[in-house]
Amino acid sequence: MNRLLALAPLLLVNLATAGCNRKPFDATPEGVVREFLERIERVNGDPKEARAVFDLLSKPAQTSLSDRSRRASAAFGKRLGPEQMIAPSHYFPRFQPRQWKTRIRGRQATVELVGLDATSERAEIPCVNEEGRWRIELSLPTLPPIERRPGSERR
Repeated sequence: MNRLLALAPLLLVNLATAGCNRKPFDATPEGVVREFLERIERVNGDPKEARAVFDLLSKPAQTSLSDRSRRASAAFGKRLGPEQMIAPSHYFPRFQPRQWKTRIRGRQATVELVGLDATSERAEIPCVNEEGRWRIELSLPTLPPIERRPGSERR
């Protein structure tokens, strides 16, 4: 019994540090895609949850959404955050992934999701490694330049 009591602190330290060895979700492309899918399901109009989704996007995607939010804010006359440009109020997945396949090429990766019907339930999620963390590479069309009416120039 005394021997067990003497080992108790050592066991507690081992248990406490065991969780520290787990890799962060963004250490792998598959991990960041899983986290993205989980987070987007929780949004339901919650700005904090929408921000959590935005934080998983690549820097170029975040910049593009920030540009879009500035334009939308100017058009609506109220501030809209960049996360509001993508975050749905309700998210319904097209299918439940059954298989996950990851292809990594340098700093780029593609995570292929396959559902129950492998012919119609497929999706490819591009990812990029930025500063040692995997991020979702959301491709957005380039914004066209802002058109101004003649005579509406600011002076």
